[in-house]
Amino acid sequence: MGKEVAGSGCTANDFEGFRRRLEEETRHAHAAYFRGAFAEDALVAGFELEAWLIGSNLLPVPRNVTFLERLNSPLVVPELSRFNVELNGTPQPLRGTALSQLENELTATWQNCQRVAADDDSSLVAIGTLPTLREDDLSLSNMSPARRYAILNEQIFRLRGGCPLSLNIAGIDNLSTTHSDVMLEAATTSFQVHLQVPAGEAARAYNASLILAAPLVALAANSPFLFERALWHETRVPLFEQAVDCCDPGCPQHMRVTFGSGYLIGDPTAGFAENLASYTVLLPFEIPGPVDSYAHLRLHNGTIWRWSRMLIGFDESGRPHLRVEQRVMPAGPSIVDMIANAAFYYGTVFMLTRQTLAPEAQISFAQARENFYLAARYGLDAQLLWFGGRRASAAELLEDLLLPLARAGLERLDLSTADVARYMEVIAGRLRSRRNGAAWQLAHHARHRDFARLTADYLHHQRQLMPVHEWPI
Repeated sequence: MGKEVAGSGCTANDFEGFRRRLEEETRHAHAAYFRGAFAEDALVAGFELEAWLIGSNLLPVPRNVTFLERLNSPLVVPELSRFNVELNGTPQPLRGTALSQLENELTATWQNCQRVAADDDSSLVAIGTLPTLREDDLSLSNMSPARRYAILNEQIFRLRGGCPLSLNIAGIDNLSTTHSDVMLEAATTSFQVHLQVPAGEAARAYNASLILAAPLVALAANSPFLFERALWHETRVPLFEQAVDCCDPGCPQHMRVTFGSGYLIGDPTAGFAENLASYTVLLPFEIPGPVDSYAHLRLHNGTIWRWSRMLIGFDESGRPHLRVEQRVMPAGPSIVDMIANAAFYYGTVFMLTRQTLAPEAQISFAQARENFYLAARYGLDAQLLWFGGRRASAAELLEDLLLPLARAGLERLDLSTADVARYMEVIAGRLRSRRNGAAWQLAHHARHRDFARLTADYLHHQRQLMPVHEWPI
């Protein structure tokens, strides 16, 4: 989805040609996996961070075009709205000081972004949903000027027969509204963590990512407010799911933003086959290149936003690899918090993937899915059903079981002892205090009742590069 598209339009011939190439590439990927064409290399870590441009009045400012021109960095690219950008990290083999290298690069990129933004009297902030966001900010006039975004909007509303989107979220407060374009999606900024895995481990890693989605979203929750209403601890989840609801008659049981339909059983390319069978093409643009570039498969996959998603990429030699994209974590609260979240994810996935009894044999997909939505709604207080029938709060499961597991996984990966200690202590401190980003925001608003002050204080603390459990209220 991140690459611009070309072509004359969305004619019947465009759709037919795209579909033909998509079918060919999907068959090729399946066969390539079974003949061992995908890389079996060691783990590689990466990320994407979506962020907001805000002005001195703490409201979003639609200036990403001029901001990106002045920044001129290949690591920072546009997003759906003119007030969002995406920061990328250079992938790192998951060994040695990989984690601190990811943090150091992100910190340098972030501080460079802040310097450039300051020249235009604006700031960058990483937060799941911006507390000062107004519904009027989410208009087509603030859509980034990339053709793919305009066409995405057109196609989604074509499938909806022109009907406006309905947004209904019942949480601490309730929110019900309608919206006439896909710009609601711009309110859902994420910290998307990537893990390239040996092809033979890809299905297990994907399944483990689904199971971990609930504790991860509870641990990282940072999106409690939307349009000045307190909703879920991670309001991004119901918001994003409803923001691009196609009402697609071809796949009524398959939402475009979804937890998925089940675990992978052996074949990690099965999700691509499901994409082909169950999801209408939204961006029907023929892309030059050989079948093994998987260009159409990758573009189509980019318009289906599973919370955990299998991706195809290529290494420097051009060999294809498989990687899992874990999409459940919001942007923020601080850089060290986000890298600690990524470290926790890498360590736990590594251990769960290597258990003798597969974790997907210990908890049903339906239960993993239910856990996810409970965690998104209630955060660290969510009551989750875990292995062996244990029911406990997300905080208790994280503290008692998953944090030790993550630490053990990072140690077995031969990551820097100092890095492991640092990032796992950030997680431990958050759990001891029961304060993630959502808890901090809710407590701040309960005390001060001022969304502008909440945003200003959040931005100030984020700039100090301190983990959120050390932020004063």
